[in-house]
Amino acid sequence: MVNNTMSHSFFRARCLALASSLAVLTCGTVLAGPAMAQTAVQQQQSGVVGRIIVKGNERIDGSTIGSYLPIQVGDTVDGQRIDLAVKTLFRTDLFSDVQITLQGTDLIVKVVENPIVNQVVFEGEHALAETKLRDEVTIHPRSIFTKARVQADVARIVELYRRAGRITATVTPKIVELPQKRVDLVFEIDEGAKTGVSRINILGNKAFSDSDLRDVVVTKESNWWRFLSSNTNYDPDRLDYDREQLRKYYTNRGYYDFRVISAVAELTPNQKNFAITFTVDEGPKYKFGDLKVSTENKKLDADFLKALLPIHKGQLYDSSKVEDAIDALTFASGSAGYAFVDIRPRFKADRDKRTVDVSFEVREGPHVYVERIDIIGNTRTVDPVIRREILLTEGDAYNKVLLDRSRNQIRALGFFKDVKMAEVPGSAPDKTIVQATVEEQPTGEFSFGIGFSSIDKFLFDIGVTERNFRGRGQELRARVSTGSLSQTIDLSFTEPRWLGRNLRAGVDIFSYRYNYANQASFTTTQTGAAVHVGFPINGATYFNTRYQISDSGVQVDDSFCTSQPILCAQRGTFLTSQVGYTLATDHRNDPINPTRGWRGDFRQDIAGLGGDVRYLRTEADASWFHGFWPQWVLTVQGQVGYIHGWGGDTVRINDRFFKGGNSFRGFQTAGIGPRDTTTKDALGGNLYAIGTVEMGFPTGLPDEYGIKTALFTEFGTEGELDDLYKRVSPGVPNTAVRDDLALRASAGISVKWKSPMGPVQFDFSQILAKTSYDKTELFRFSTFRQF
Repeated sequence: MVNNTMSHSFFRARCLALASSLAVLTCGTVLAGPAMAQTAVQQQQSGVVGRIIVKGNERIDGSTIGSYLPIQVGDTVDGQRIDLAVKTLFRTDLFSDVQITLQGTDLIVKVVENPIVNQVVFEGEHALAETKLRDEVTIHPRSIFTKARVQADVARIVELYRRAGRITATVTPKIVELPQKRVDLVFEIDEGAKTGVSRINILGNKAFSDSDLRDVVVTKESNWWRFLSSNTNYDPDRLDYDREQLRKYYTNRGYYDFRVISAVAELTPNQKNFAITFTVDEGPKYKFGDLKVSTENKKLDADFLKALLPIHKGQLYDSSKVEDAIDALTFASGSAGYAFVDIRPRFKADRDKRTVDVSFEVREGPHVYVERIDIIGNTRTVDPVIRREILLTEGDAYNKVLLDRSRNQIRALGFFKDVKMAEVPGSAPDKTIVQATVEEQPTGEFSFGIGFSSIDKFLFDIGVTERNFRGRGQELRARVSTGSLSQTIDLSFTEPRWLGRNLRAGVDIFSYRYNYANQASFTTTQTGAAVHVGFPINGATYFNTRYQISDSGVQVDDSFCTSQPILCAQRGTFLTSQVGYTLATDHRNDPINPTRGWRGDFRQDIAGLGGDVRYLRTEADASWFHGFWPQWVLTVQGQVGYIHGWGGDTVRINDRFFKGGNSFRGFQTAGIGPRDTTTKDALGGNLYAIGTVEMGFPTGLPDEYGIKTALFTEFGTEGELDDLYKRVSPGVPNTAVRDDLALRASAGISVKWKSPMGPVQFDFSQILAKTSYDKTELFRFSTFRQF
């Protein structure tokens, strides 16, 4: 296989750029600083050192210089030891010249100190931020100036510009001498023109089109609509990554023999852009042949492990399935108590039958223990918040399964943009250092939502939440919300590790006012407080308990009492005392962007432990995820809820379920369920069931636009009013009240956009099934912004 081949013109341009940047140092035309290292002067070959005399030092104390010497008073020295002493002093990087002579019994050490860097200045930088350049160079103010370090930093800066697509950039270092052996270092930068990618050519492909393969590689052509992209310049390292992406794409689709013959980048005649050409050899398609699992450990059942393989004989060959199989075997071995396993797949291709036999060898790996766990990148979040999510501690046996779970638990916190878990060698072969590298992201949230309905309904919601208060993982929320439907004041605080234990506890103080005057002719208020405590049952299941006491009221205008006496009968203020719990389980492969697995929760609240209201409310929901290929993820979700009174109570209107809007796309808030067809008022339901099927799919737009789309359909029902509210009087039904528990359904498309102001979602809906009295809407817009 041929490696990346560059045109002679490209190499020539790079060499000239680097050479011109370093020439001033090599030739000394600009850096007219101290002379570089001199050889030792040896006037007397050997003798006994009576005393050590240091000369030429200005900043560094003579005793400090003497401490560096491998020679002490009373030692017998010769030319070899003096030469070693010279080299030792040079290795400190403190001196530009060292001479050591033995005169009688006096060892004379003459030094010329390297200057100290006063400041580092960059001139001419525009394409790259100065902070990025400072992070790249190794010379900083108050550091020692040496020629070698300057040369290395020049090369680093040139390489940084090369990766940014400016291969003709040159860097000229200059120094300004100051008193007291100090210098200012100036990097004069000529950035040159940015080189783009004019064309990406694919040769040898038959199974997939050029367009398909251009979508696979990260490098993109320099088109005007990609003005926000950073991948439209030529980068040799990215080209290597593109080769690997092509290999994965083909081998994941059956092309076991696929290879990239060459990847050639050539400068266009105008020297401004590159034309990149990939030459590929696809080969034929293969299927999986015989699959085998062998193990040296007698306590691991090879047949059982084989049954866990996610691949089967006759399936289309897929290299990603082999990786999944290794993960499955590793997980199974770890679950059985064998964390130290080494799984090696062996491949045997039959090119006549076009099958690939795969044998998985499960070997006992070396026993490795965790020496130390380092947390890197947490500029705000304190270490204990991250460490308590890691399922390993110092001294534990290394376990990759637990490490992967730890990564998911840290990501699930929602505090970090990215989390990486890596292992580096420890102080001994049987020890490893675990490095958890995190990238902080905004955890404060300034949220607002705007909705539009078919009858010009308007909703505006605003709130502030901090999910990582003081970097200690505590959640603090102070929310004030107002709109045509609701006004809310909500203050809450949650401590994730109450009493230093794995208990999540919190307190909420709230005051709500919901105005359903346009939907149901009533307004409800609720003011109260709640406390909650939760704890994990196992790695995937969580249990939460809560208690809430609140003072709630229902207001109905007197003008409705004639036509709706039952509604007016619910007016007044009531004390509600309720206790409840939630049982939740999460088996998703990723807590943020799941492509496999499922999650669900079951909730119950009982009111009547004191107070004026008695009911039992039960709700449950579950979601299942399945990714077919990148960006194609199917989500199936179901929700159900039921509330009923006890002790002779019926369910008051403000305790019923009102579905629609964000909870059922295509229908207005309180748009489905029982309704008084005379007044057009929604009455709410005691029962609801809603299902959602959503398929995410790619837009074909560049990833940097941050636009995702999904097709959805939602279906469900709401109803089951208490009989009391369906009658005009005892024994006389109210024919105007409709409670059909009929099927409602909608379908449409959701567009999610990571806009500069934050994520935005647009929902366009089409009604598939409804009743004559439902209220619908065709468009909804919502957004939130992080800070």
